[in-house]
Amino acid sequence: MAETFNSLKGQLLLDNGQLNGSFFHKAVVLICQHDADGAFGLVLNRSSDKKVGDVLVADLPDVLKGQILYLGGPVQPPTLSYLHSDTYLLQANVMPNLSLAHSVDSLVELGEALSPTQQVRVYAGYAGWGAGQLEDEMRRKSWVTHPASIDLVFTAATETLWSKILREKGWQYRLLAETPDDLTRN
Repeated sequence: MAETFNSLKGQLLLDNGQLNGSFFHKAVVLICQHDADGAFGLVLNRSSDKKVGDVLVADLPDVLKGQILYLGGPVQPPTLSYLHSDTYLLQANVMPNLSLAHSVDSLVELGEALSPTQQVRVYAGYAGWGAGQLEDEMRRKSWVTHPASIDLVFTAATETLWSKILREKGWQYRLLAETPDDLTRN
């Protein structure tokens, strides 16, 4: 009997404590696309030491140039993606009022029209899975899922995002969130 495909699009994946030593250790990944052919996501809680204007040679408005560039994942670091949100985003493609895009021209247009209700975050690289790969990782319990929200995607407290979400999920996850990386410090 064939398994029913369950898309994780619009969900957050959190390291379940099994990814120590990898790029995904204590990562929070927003799944932006997921179908039978694979998945595409962006790590929400890995900021770089660079600003968007440092790496993107485009006529961007200062408000975008000064933003922190985030590390979306280990795949193709020169590839830029961005998430943008607004109070009412008609053609949202990740979840209600949240879209993923890759076009620099569209980013420039968005930056020029940036309103107080819009939010934008730019990422270098991405997290990608081939057909069946993410499903296999889910069966091995490498990830904990959590519903995404605009507030979680655009939080300013990215360094504590992983532990914050786990603490909210209950006592068994609170233990994981509070376990030190070095168990000799326990």
